[in-house]
Amino acid sequence: MLSKLNTFIKHLWLDASDAKRAIPADMLKRLAQRVAASERRHSGEIRICVEASLPMSYLWRLGRDQSIGQLTRQRAVTMFGKLRVWDTEHNNGVLIYVLLAERAIEIVADRGVARHVSQAQWQAMVARMAGAFREGRYEDGLTQALEETSAVLMEHFAGETSTGNSNELPDTPLLQ
Repeated sequence: MLSKLNTFIKHLWLDASDAKRAIPADMLKRLAQRVAASERRHSGEIRICVEASLPMSYLWRLGRDQSIGQLTRQRAVTMFGKLRVWDTEHNNGVLIYVLLAERAIEIVADRGVARHVSQAQWQAMVARMAGAFREGRYEDGLTQALEETSAVLMEHFAGETSTGNSNELPDTPLLQ
C-alpha cells in the first residue's frame, strides 16, 4: 500500500516542466538533428517521446491488476498509436519512449521492423541505455538509443532510401 502511495505521489508531483528540465531546448534541438540525420540513411522513422509521469487514468489501475512496468509498456504502446508511428509507408516506425517518474524506457517497433528484430534484442538495447538514465544523463541515453535504433533500421531498410525517403513523422522529440 505504501509503495502504491509513493508511486502516486511521484507521478502527481512531476509534470511537463520536469520533462523540459530533463531535456532542455538545446538538447531537444540536437536530438531532432540526430533523428533527421539518421532518417536520411534509411526509410525508417524514429520518434522520441519523453513523459514526466503517467496520466491518472493509468495510475488507477496500479496494484489492482497491473504493475508499474505493465502500465509503462501500455502507455508506450498508446503513444505509439497517438503519435501515428504505426502509420508509416513501410511499417518501419520506432518509438523510443521515456517515463521520467520511473526512469523507464520502452521501445515500440512497428510490424515491419518487429519481423527483423526480436523483443529480446530491443530489451537488450534498453538495458544498455538504462545506466545513463539512472544517472540523469538523458542526452547520452537517448543518443545511444538513436544510434542503436538507426543501426537496426540501416541493416534492414537502407536500400529503400532510393525510393525518395519522405519525412513522415516529426523529428523533434515530444515532451509532456
